[in-house]
Amino acid sequence: MRQTLTTLFAEAQAADIALHSVQISVAGESLVSDSIEPFGLDVPHRMYSVSKSFTGLAVLLLAEEGRLDLDDGIAAYFPEQGPVHPWLEQTRIDDMLAMTGPHSRTTYVEASDSWFDSYFRVPPTHRAGTLFTYDTSASYVLAALVERIAGMPVLDYLRPRLLDPLGVGAGAHFLPGPEGISHGGSGLIMAPGDLLPIAELLNAGGCLGAERIVPERAVARLLERRSSPAMQTWGAPLRAGYGRQVWLPGGGGWMMFGLGGQIVYGDPARRIAAVVTADTTTLTGGDQRLVDMLLRALDVVGADGRDADAVSTPALAPPAPGGHPGNARSLVVEVELMTGEDAPEAMSVDVGAAGGRVRWDAAHELVFDTERPMTTRTPLGDAVITAGWTERGVLDVRLSAVGNDIASVRLRLVADDDGILTVMCQGFGPAIDPSWTFRGSYRH
Repeated sequence: MRQTLTTLFAEAQAADIALHSVQISVAGESLVSDSIEPFGLDVPHRMYSVSKSFTGLAVLLLAEEGRLDLDDGIAAYFPEQGPVHPWLEQTRIDDMLAMTGPHSRTTYVEASDSWFDSYFRVPPTHRAGTLFTYDTSASYVLAALVERIAGMPVLDYLRPRLLDPLGVGAGAHFLPGPEGISHGGSGLIMAPGDLLPIAELLNAGGCLGAERIVPERAVARLLERRSSPAMQTWGAPLRAGYGRQVWLPGGGGWMMFGLGGQIVYGDPARRIAAVVTADTTTLTGGDQRLVDMLLRALDVVGADGRDADAVSTPALAPPAPGGHPGNARSLVVEVELMTGEDAPEAMSVDVGAAGGRVRWDAAHELVFDTERPMTTRTPLGDAVITAGWTERGVLDVRLSAVGNDIASVRLRLVADDDGILTVMCQGFGPAIDPSWTFRGSYRH
């Protein structure tokens, strides 16, 4: 296990993937529990589409309480949306849970103020129950369903039924959509350390020791294979199967999976639970690559969870460009733009072998040390920054941040002998401002 985790961490580093936390347990016994600053296991983290699984579980608990039936039509619960297309009229709650609703994609535009209405107003492209379509608007409407029936936000409904009995989720919350509905498709913010007990609970069929917390049928329904995502163009594990707002990657495991590499995984037969938080946005398809890396690591865990090497595991570290101080140049200059693409007109640069600072306005400043990771607060959220002189006169900087969204920044400075400074900056993340992405040549 130790060697496999070393490989996992090394692969993530090589791919510029920022692993924020990794936890693995077997039968409740911790094998790995590590995180990097400032993203501790007790620090709430944006979990993106892991949210869907919590929304799905809330719907299933309402069904167990007899307050809805999975075969009910969704439109019947929102009569104010009528009349709707006949195929929407036929769409069942269970179709939406299985991601086999009538739309070809998420119906709302992120910047719009009518996410909820869009589900009922955008014309369907096919009959519900026929095709798998990953549709975040369906999960958003399911969250609205929970809140209409329960008369409270989704997490308030789940607290006495799931979170409080486990003693978790004190700082958890959902970001709201524009109508004030819990963003049950992508808005969960929760501490990674609170997610591992939930994975262990689901592996145990809803029991905590001898005490039943969640009805057995609700867990079985959540993890039951309901649809085939085989037509998707994602990684192989995400094409294997889908339950009710939960992925089924094969081999008896289940997975909650969120953008940027947020993963909650369970294997009931082997009693393995794992939680990973990350930022994979610097790598195309990075979150699916990370799933593959993690599943390979978990493959070596024995059925009883025993591994002689598991007591000694490598420490997590943020992505770092490496380099050597002998490559450094010392620059303390104000530079002006010669030519570029979306580049700021001026920059302030104060760098040397040990690190330094690059600033181009009040909202864009990177302070870094080439010898160690630095934690800081940025407009993008709490962040860790690493840097290194990777070639003669070439400085690379890496930033990974978490606020209400995840974000990464990669910066490269190339200092030439003729006084020209070439700069390339790349911003990554679902909501990062485009001002973080530019390239330009500067003279000082």
